[in-house]
Amino acid sequence: MSDGAGETTPDAGKRGLPAPIRRYFARFGTRRTVLADARAGLVLGIESIPDGLASGVLAGVNPVYGLYGYLFGTLGGALATGSVFMSVQATGAMSVMIADVPAVVDSDRQGVAVATLALLTGIIMLGLGLARLGSLVRFIPTAVLVGFVNAVAVNIVLGQLSNLTGYEGEGPNRIMRSLDILLHLPSIHWQSLLLGVVTAALILVLERTFLGPLSLVVAVAAASALTLIPWFGGVAIVGDITEVPNAVPMPALPDFALTAELLIPALSLALVGLVQGAAISGATPNPDGRYPDPSADFRGQGVANLASGLFQGLPVGGSMSATAIVRAAGAKSALANVFTAVVMVIGILALGGVISQVAMPALAALLILVGVRTFKPRDLAMVWRTGRIQASVLGVTFVLTLIVPLQYAVLVGVGLAVVLHVARQSNRVVVRRWVYDASSPHPVETEPPDRVEAGEIVVLVPYGSLFFAAAPIFAAQLPEVPDRCERAAVVLRLRGTDELGATFIRVVTRYAEQLRAAGGTLVLVGLSPRVMNQLETTGAIDTIGRDRVFPATPRIGDSLDAGLASARAFAGEPGTSDTSGASGDAR
Repeated sequence: MSDGAGETTPDAGKRGLPAPIRRYFARFGTRRTVLADARAGLVLGIESIPDGLASGVLAGVNPVYGLYGYLFGTLGGALATGSVFMSVQATGAMSVMIADVPAVVDSDRQGVAVATLALLTGIIMLGLGLARLGSLVRFIPTAVLVGFVNAVAVNIVLGQLSNLTGYEGEGPNRIMRSLDILLHLPSIHWQSLLLGVVTAALILVLERTFLGPLSLVVAVAAASALTLIPWFGGVAIVGDITEVPNAVPMPALPDFALTAELLIPALSLALVGLVQGAAISGATPNPDGRYPDPSADFRGQGVANLASGLFQGLPVGGSMSATAIVRAAGAKSALANVFTAVVMVIGILALGGVISQVAMPALAALLILVGVRTFKPRDLAMVWRTGRIQASVLGVTFVLTLIVPLQYAVLVGVGLAVVLHVARQSNRVVVRRWVYDASSPHPVETEPPDRVEAGEIVVLVPYGSLFFAAAPIFAAQLPEVPDRCERAAVVLRLRGTDELGATFIRVVTRYAEQLRAAGGTLVLVGLSPRVMNQLETTGAIDTIGRDRVFPATPRIGDSLDAGLASARAFAGEPGTSDTSGASGDAR
């Protein structure tokens, strides 16, 4: 049935409910779509079991924490996100970031630390969503994202070389540990390497068959079965690291005493997770054809993290790969992700012992393929060619992500981008002179004069963002005020400037004082109500002169005409200055 907004409710029994509740239930489709959602949930649920274990391995923690993150993140996201199809799971980028958090990886209470980190991440996401800050992600530059994601891809590959080769490299970061492995090739476990190569080959072959996404499951299972052959003895399996219980975990209480150590990682995880989720929101419309509200997705991912943390799962975010799988498998509504969680629960209850036999090199091979496919050289080349500032941000973010903990690398990249953007915007402020003559009512735009001459009327128009960092650039372009310039007037047009900071107001008032001391005057025209209020509250209007300040009017040109009339009257030569013939400004 229709609720009046073009949306279909699951059944007629909901027709008496308020519209918001009916819209919520509509996300779970109709009776006719249940079978399609069940098939899609079966595919993603089976695929998510080895993938969840792999995310735990990638994060450097007990693999079951990745499994629990997939389970409860998917369920929480299905119930709470604004995007109907979004699958909320532990992503590769987020897992690699967790691996760089010693308070989690090296903790003797790893489950509690994981739970606390996920809950803090969820609180941050939920808070941003409730504050309706879904547009926040647009302030993270593409150069930062491209540099970060591609460096994460490299980190995923390098971080799994130890599991692939059976040799634990030593060094302060993944690059040095990888070099150590290369220097000790005779010490690697060749059976582990061979099993990993077999897994990768099986995935590449089987994914071209009818198995599709299930090729990951089949390849990992087939390769793990090789460990039953005596020659493959010594190959590490999940059971060597942890016992996978045939039970759903019980809720666990976090330890908020760890907040100081985990707050920055949680903030970085929230930013990365939300950006990945925003990419899904912007590319995947809901069944009604509308694109979801990013703030609603923020809230939903926050709820998913709270659910994941409560059950010792990894922090989670919108997963582009999982969303693509469930949609390709025929999902019609959010019910597909609910079925995914149900399939995972059944798998954990029935196959806990089998999951323990999964070979670590097989999971490593799966992750290395993920890393290789995440690396996007075209995106790197595109950003690199965009300009020096973008290339600098890209390079710094990429290098830092490889050599320092990832939670700091992403924040430094964002901070660097902001600083460089401010520097670029401040240097783009340009002051031009408008010169009028009798041939046309429209001005000719030229360079401002080097200095103000006696009896001259100069109309100046600044272009660019007039904020505090731009104030020195603007001041350097103003005509020099000599010791004496009797009857000179400088008309400064500021239409389109919503506000002036304290630094800019100080520059303007000082210039007005210099002109007055030399016998001239400054006239401001086209001022917005906010700028007028700022001049009033700071007292700058009295320094400039109330009869020299003209607010903007709805009719283009009136304010400048009034300012020019004031300037001519001050100069004592109306109609004879370089502003004669002016009939308005194209403000």
